[in-house]
Formats: sequence, C-alpha cells, structure tokens
Amino acid sequence: MKIVVVGHGMVGHKFLESLEEAGVPVQVTVLCEEPRPAYDRVHLSEFFAGRSAQDLSLVEEGFFQRTGHALMLNARATAIDPHARTVATSTGDVLPYDKLVLATGSYPFVPPVPGKDRPGCFVYRTIEDLEAMRDFAAHCASGVVIGGGLLGLECAKALRDLGLQAHVVEFSPRLMALQVDEAGGRTLRRKIEALGVGVHTSKNTLAIEDGEHSRHRLRFADGTQLETDMLVFSAGIRPRDELARQAGLALGPRGGVAIDNECRTSDPHIHAIGECAAWNGNVYGLVAPGYEMARVVARQLAGQESAFAGAGMSTRLKLLGVDVASIGDAQGATPGSRSCQYSDERRETYKKIVVSGCGRKLLGAVLVGDAAEYGTLLQMALNGIALPAAPEFLILPQADGAARPGLGPDLLPDAAVLCSCNSVTKGQVCGAVREGVAGIGEIKACTKAGTTCGGCVALVTQVMKAEMKKQGLAVDNHVCEHFAHSRQELFHLMKVGRIRTFGELLARHGRGLGCDVCKPVAASIFASCWNDFVLSREHASLQDSNDYFLGNIQKDGTYSVVPRMPGGEVTPDGLMAVAQVAKKYGLYTKVTGGQRVDLFGARVDQLPAIWEELIAAGFESGHAYGKALRTVKSCVGSTWCRYGVGDSAGLAVELENRYKGLRAPHKIKFGVSGCTRECAEAQGKDVGVIATDKGWNLYVCGNGGMKPRHAELLAQDLTKAQLVRLIDRFLMLYVRTADRLQRTSTWRESLEGGLDYLKDVVVNDSLGLAAELEADMQHVVDTYACEWKAAVTNPETRKRFRQFVNTDQPDPHVVFVTERGQIRPARPEERAARAEQQPA
Repeated sequence: MKIVVVGHGMVGHKFLESLEEAGVPVQVTVLCEEPRPAYDRVHLSEFFAGRSAQDLSLVEEGFFQRTGHALMLNARATAIDPHARTVATSTGDVLPYDKLVLATGSYPFVPPVPGKDRPGCFVYRTIEDLEAMRDFAAHCASGVVIGGGLLGLECAKALRDLGLQAHVVEFSPRLMALQVDEAGGRTLRRKIEALGVGVHTSKNTLAIEDGEHSRHRLRFADGTQLETDMLVFSAGIRPRDELARQAGLALGPRGGVAIDNECRTSDPHIHAIGECAAWNGNVYGLVAPGYEMARVVARQLAGQESAFAGAGMSTRLKLLGVDVASIGDAQGATPGSRSCQYSDERRETYKKIVVSGCGRKLLGAVLVGDAAEYGTLLQMALNGIALPAAPEFLILPQADGAARPGLGPDLLPDAAVLCSCNSVTKGQVCGAVREGVAGIGEIKACTKAGTTCGGCVALVTQVMKAEMKKQGLAVDNHVCEHFAHSRQELFHLMKVGRIRTFGELLARHGRGLGCDVCKPVAASIFASCWNDFVLSREHASLQDSNDYFLGNIQKDGTYSVVPRMPGGEVTPDGLMAVAQVAKKYGLYTKVTGGQRVDLFGARVDQLPAIWEELIAAGFESGHAYGKALRTVKSCVGSTWCRYGVGDSAGLAVELENRYKGLRAPHKIKFGVSGCTRECAEAQGKDVGVIATDKGWNLYVCGNGGMKPRHAELLAQDLTKAQLVRLIDRFLMLYVRTADRLQRTSTWRESLEGGLDYLKDVVVNDSLGLAAELEADMQHVVDTYACEWKAAVTNPETRKRFRQFVNTDQPDPHVVFVTERGQIRPARPEERAARAEQQPA
C-alpha cells in the first residue's frame, strides 16, 4: 500500500509513529513544506529561552532509516487528482497513492488592517518566523502582539524573552475569551500586568502607521493609539484546506476538510487529521485531538476498528509563568447549570467550577493563578465521577491538616485517559509500574504519558506513586510544594532546557515564589551545571546562610574560615600566614579531621579582609561551607613512609585541585592511602583511593558520619589516567541523579541494581554516558574560580559583608571568653555576668 502524507508537523509525525506501532506494512512518502522535520510547536516559545531547533525536534535519530519512509523537505503539495489518485508537488514530482492523509495544519490569521505588511510585522508560527523575529528584535525596544488568546500570550512571553517591553492587544473585552470567564479574565489580566506586560483589551485596530517615537503606531477605533518597534500577529488560526477545495472535497461550515468518525473525507481514499480537519463542523486547535485522529487512521489502515468521537477543549497552560486551566463548559452555558466561584485578590487566584442542576456532575471549570486541582477536576468531568456533597470544597483553600475532598487515584477507572495527547490510560500506567517501571522519567519513556504538552504529569505521577505503594515500592517525594519534580528531574530540566536562573526555572517548571528548600537545591544544580559564581546577582538570594557568606555560621553568629590545603599539604610560610591572620583577628584555631586549619570567631564584616590576606599568601576557599568537595585526606605515602607503594600525597593534591569547587547534592570527602595499611581511612570516604603494587584501587560510597558505611571496590589496578576518568564519571552521575542532601552512601543504597549497576554505568559505560559525564566534569574543572577571590574583588558583592547597613560598628552581642589560651563563645551565664558589669 502506498501512502502519501501531506504535512510533517506534530500530527503528521504522530501518524507515522502510530503506523509503526500498529505494524502496518506500507510505503510512505511525506511532503514537508519546511526545511526541517517535525518539531514541537507546543513549546515553540522555548526557542527564545535557549532551546535550539534540534532540541525541539520530534523525530528520533534514525527514524526514517528504520521505517523506510521517504521524507521530502521543502516540498509542497500543489494539487490533488482524486480520480488518478496522485499528488503533484512543487518539486515537479507526481506521487501516486492508495491512501492520502492530509495533515496540512493551519495558518495564522492576519486581520485585514491597513499596514499589516509593513517591515517589522511578523506572524508566530514556524521556527523561521521566530528566527526572523529574533534578528529583528535586536534593534527594537518594544513589541506588540495582536491577539490575547493562548498563542498571543505565548508570543508575549517570547517578546519578553527577547528583552523587549511587551504589550498584548485584544479585540475582546478580556484575555483568553474562549477559555476563561469574565472574573477569570480580570485575575489573569492583573497577573499578566504585574509581570510588566501591557494589556489592552476591547481594542479594534483600524490602521498601522508610522510612529512618532517608534517604528509603528497602532490606531484604535476608540481614538487611542499605541507605538511599538515590532508587531506580531497571533489572532487565531485558519485551517489549511486549499488543497481539499481544489480537489472538490467537502468542507466544514467554517472551513476545514469535513471528516467522518473514521477521519475519512468525502473521498474514501483521503483522510484528514489535525487542525485542517473539521469533525461535525468543529476544527480543533489543540494537539491532543489531532494525535487521536492520527491514531484512528493508523489503526484503520492496520485493519483495526477505530473511531474519532470528538474531543474536549480542556487545557492547562503556564502563560508568562501564570497557571491557567479550562475544563469543559467553562462558561456555564449548559441549561440549568450552576457555578461555585472562589477569588483571592491578594494572592491573585481565581477558581470556578460549573456543576449540573442536580449538583452531582462536574460540567466545567476555570482555574487562574493556581491550577493544582486541574487533574482531579478533569478526571471527574471526563469520567462522570459523582461530586462530593459539598463540591465547593474542591476549590476552596483548606485549613492546615484538613483533608480536601476530591479524587484519589483509586477512584479512577482503569480506562480513564490520563494523557489525552498520547491516549495513555490509568491502566497502562499501573501496568507499567507492575512490570517494574518506577519514576516519572521511566513512565514517560515507557508509555509516552506527559511527553507532549506536559499538562498530565502531576496526575500521572500521582497514579504512579499510588500503584508503587500498592506494590510495596519506595516512593520519592517532590523537592517541595513549588516543584512537582525530584532533584534529579530538576537537574535534567535545567540541563536540557539550559535554564540559568531561578526565575526562569519557576516560570517553566514550578509555581509560587520558591522556599528555603528549593532555592538552595536550584542554586546547587546551577553551580553543578554552569559553575557560575554563587554570589552573582541572579544566584545570591538562593543561597543558604553558609554559602551566602562563604563560611560556616557558628552558634554565636560568627563565621569560620577554612583555607584550602590540598591533600593536607601546607608550607611553613603558609602556616605562618594562617597564624598571623589568626593572631591579627583574634581567631580560634584548630586542626580538623580533614587535615585543615580551621579559624573560628570571624565577624561577618571581617571576612573580606581575612580572605584578602589569605589569598595574598596563596590560599583559596576550602569550601567548608558548601555542599561540595570538602577535603582529600592523605598519608605521606611512598614519599616518606617505608611501607608506602604509591605517592598518595601527590595524588591527593592533584585530585583536590581537580575537583575543588564541584557542587553536589551533599558534601563530598576523599581519602588517598599510600598502601593497604590505610592511614588516610580511604574506605570510609565518598571516594577512596588505595595504592597497590599494581596501581590504584578505587572505592566509592563510604561514610564515616551518623550512619557509617564501608566503601565498596568499584575498580582496581588502575593507572592514574584511568582512575581520574572513573572518578569523573562517578561524581557527575551522583550529581545528576541523587536527591537533595543525599550522601553518596544513601544514594548507593537507593540504586536499583546496586554495585553491579554502578559498575556497569561507570566502568563499562552501559548507558553510553561516559563521554558526556567526563565532558561535564571537565567544564567544571576549566571554569573553576576561587569564590573568596571573586567576592572580595567585586565591589557589589563585597557590600554584603556588613553587620549593619547604617553603621560600621561590630555586633555588640558577639562575646568571647578565653580558655586554654584561645577564645570561645561565651556561655549564657557568662554573657549575663558581663552584661551586669557594663555601665548603664
């Protein structure tokens, strides 16, 4: 069977994937107008946030080679001959077909406004459109989007990402008029305006003219005007049905190729799917109905019964970082329906549910500012689940500890569709868990749930966890209430999305403002991925107290200073420099268990001066305050010891200098012993190295802390180069996959497959990640900079190290007493006695 597919967008490619899944033996030719294969238009705005065209691609590597399908890029279908069953193309080819599938999608509607073709006016549809916008925006200060619907607000975000002052112009009296009601529109407008985007509703644009201060001026029917440098039309879409018109196929009443329940057109040899198709007169502008149409046609070609039964317009989006969701009859148009509404103008949230006249059935809902209930409400509407006696409590805030009435995963039938984009049911997710799949990432890979728009991820995760509990499996919690992701998922989201700031992370993957849990987690991941200075303007506010002041805060509010001494090695001059600093600033000194000299009792205002003197003496920050490499403990090894067989001191210095500054989920400690007598206690460290007469043995995941754990042998008889490569891989795998504040020892215990799995990944490269992990570590090594030096040489950063903003006086509450010839913090009774001696 010869099949020709006209259009290779998201729906067209889903049809090809569905053909492969159905096992249909066919010869397929795909015509694609654009210069590149199918890509993700749902997340198109992320192009301006750093994602490349390749990142957005939907075509897995080798897909067309594996399937044998022919893809013709830059090839447009120009005519269809239904009688001869051929398609003529812009390249001069005439392609015969047994079945023709139209997946031509839609085109942006541009209102017939005089001036719409002026230079600097764009549409928002393809990557080429975005590239043209990006190039033009480099010379602009402001941009206007005509259209305040879903695409219009996505486009406004794109303009903001381009660094422009963004405005939205909408003909209707509110934003997203089709999805939200009047009250929801007001809340949405306030939230959008609070983000610095100008909103102009009830505006009928009469003309686009030369501006007085900017390139364009929009003249409105109410006599007002708005100037801008750049203009983008996003006023809706129209189905691309010109081929069907030319071929004499039946059309829908408002355009689009008319199709039946089998997605057949008026010609039984021609199907239409996606935004170009009109089912019962309806044209769907969402990706999920198009995907279902694609699956229906593929199943039919495989000889299976399948029908398209329509689709709801329910959707959940994050527009400019604002949660917006609409379900079913959001406007309450059903006769006899009633609504419950909740509005919080302080938090800028609005929620409404529409229920049937009997009060037992959910017909629709609107959520603005907080869409946490979307999954529950959607499943209640789709599956006809009876509402509780007081349905208003589904959207009302609950007192602490109060249980919210609603929908647990157990109440959902197995046939409930959790992911409408990919038609994944609860039964499929639970079945995957029972077969051993655990973790939302694995569920996505196995079932494809949540891999398209992502709106179902929260509910899929809830169902997955409920089934995991039934199976007696451990369930990981989210980082916090602001991120429905584990630390590992956040790491990959930041890495893949090239996210570099907390604000962008919240906007794309979180909610709320963040907290003391997720901010340090994000800060650690940013440092691991990009190695930016932790006290730069965009990162400083995320740090906990220790990292913010680059020192460990002590019980009396002072700080400790720990200069790095790689491998415990320090010159006499270095020791004298440390002693002089300690004496000058009156600090308590102690040799630590990690072979360092720790200086205690430094006031926050003294820190920059102390660091400057230590830096001048050749020292760097020892990162004793950070979740990072702390120390590499060593013995003197073969250099001095009569039993030593390896230069443990020299290797310890090399390892510490290589991995210094590496941020991780928790602190990391190394040990390097020159022989099996183990004077450096390497087998109680996160990374332990022991010299033998054949090379170096590598031990990992030991711990001498609250829950001691003996390290395990990962590899033996290694050269120094082999050892470093394996440590690189091990550390970066840990950084990528561990939970927040999880030591390597507990991380190892949680690894499915245990030590054998760790050996396969790190030593045998079973996942093919070795080169990537080594490259990531090399980036950290190459971009290392001493944080103390960066802090004291930056005037803005240095301003933070003041005890009070209005005086240079030290903190009078810091009180020391002398003991064993050194200072220590005063005890409460000593502090009280001293206070009594002070004059009034």
